[in-house]
Amino acid sequence: MAIQVTGKNLDVGEALRGYVQERVVQTVEKYVGHAPTGHVRIEKEHGEFRTDCTIRLWQGMSLEAHGTAPEAYQSADRACERLEKRVRRYKRRLKRRGAGETPRKQTPAASYVIQAAHEEHEERDEDNPIVIAEAKTMVHEMAVSDAVMQMDLSDRPFVVFRNVRDGEINVVYRRDDGNIGWIDPAGKKARAD
Repeated sequence: MAIQVTGKNLDVGEALRGYVQERVVQTVEKYVGHAPTGHVRIEKEHGEFRTDCTIRLWQGMSLEAHGTAPEAYQSADRACERLEKRVRRYKRRLKRRGAGETPRKQTPAASYVIQAAHEEHEERDEDNPIVIAEAKTMVHEMAVSDAVMQMDLSDRPFVVFRNVRDGEINVVYRRDDGNIGWIDPAGKKARAD
């Protein structure tokens, strides 16, 4: 099965692992029709369970959902309910736009987490921040509308993508006023053509 289930601060038994895998696969296949791949992490913290799902669809889109509850099975159910809502929304948008479900190009990129400056520590050279985590990520080629959909489906504050129109790196982000912002470095040049 392509859904990996892991635990943090707890041992995920076979019964829970099987339940979560079956529930996620049924939820996604019901709407998409393809077997999903992804990762589900169940974590126990402060007396509650939190289930985080990251599911990759074959089209290159990524769905994320989480659920919290006093019991592990309940948190998994809540995460799957949110996942189902997002998959339904995704399918509705595809039908409305008449978009084809073709996989897009992907560009590998490095992703870093930089330690925030703390007031209580002595000042450091800001040109050399401390990198506390490194990871590889993919920058997907997609239309702006697909990037906005990706941001909504994954609950992220922003999405970096390669614009299918001109091949340039673009960013869409959620503004404080609730609207969506779009950064397009080639904006003037592309509109002038």
